[in-house]
Amino acid sequence: MSNKPLVYLAFIILVLGGGLVIGANTVPGGWYASLAKPAFNPPNWLFAPVWSILYLIIGVVGARTWLAFRRSMAMRFWFAQLILNFAWTPVFFGLEDPASAMIVILALDIAVAGFIAASWRQDRPSALAFLPYLAWVLFATALNGAILVLN
Repeated sequence: MSNKPLVYLAFIILVLGGGLVIGANTVPGGWYASLAKPAFNPPNWLFAPVWSILYLIIGVVGARTWLAFRRSMAMRFWFAQLILNFAWTPVFFGLEDPASAMIVILALDIAVAGFIAASWRQDRPSALAFLPYLAWVLFATALNGAILVLN
C-alpha cells in the first residue's frame, strides 16, 4: 500500500491548518479598521474563503512536489513560500507593521514565481495550479503597498 494519501493529508493539514491557526490568532482588529484603504480593497469576508481554497491548492501542490521532486529547487521554493506566507499575517496584523509586511510579501512574490518557474518543465500541473495563488499574492502586494502609501 502506498503512503501517498497520507502525504497529501499531511501537507493539506500543515498548510490549511497552519493558515487557520495563524488567521485565528491574528484577527484584524481596530488598528486595521482604522487604516485608510484603497478603492480596490475587497470586503473582509472574502479573505477567509479565498485563502482556504488557496491553502488547499498549496497543500496538494506541496504533496505532489514532495512525492516526485523532493530534493528539487521547486521543493525549496515551495517551503520558502510557505514560511513567507505564514510570516506575513503576524507581521502585518500582529506587529501592525505594513512596511515590514511589504518586504515579506515581496519575498513571497518571488518565492511563488520561483516555484512556478522551477516546476514548469518537471510538473506543469503544479506550476499551473500556482498561477491563481501568484495572482492573489500579487493583488495582496498591491493592497499592502496601497495601505502603506495611504497611511
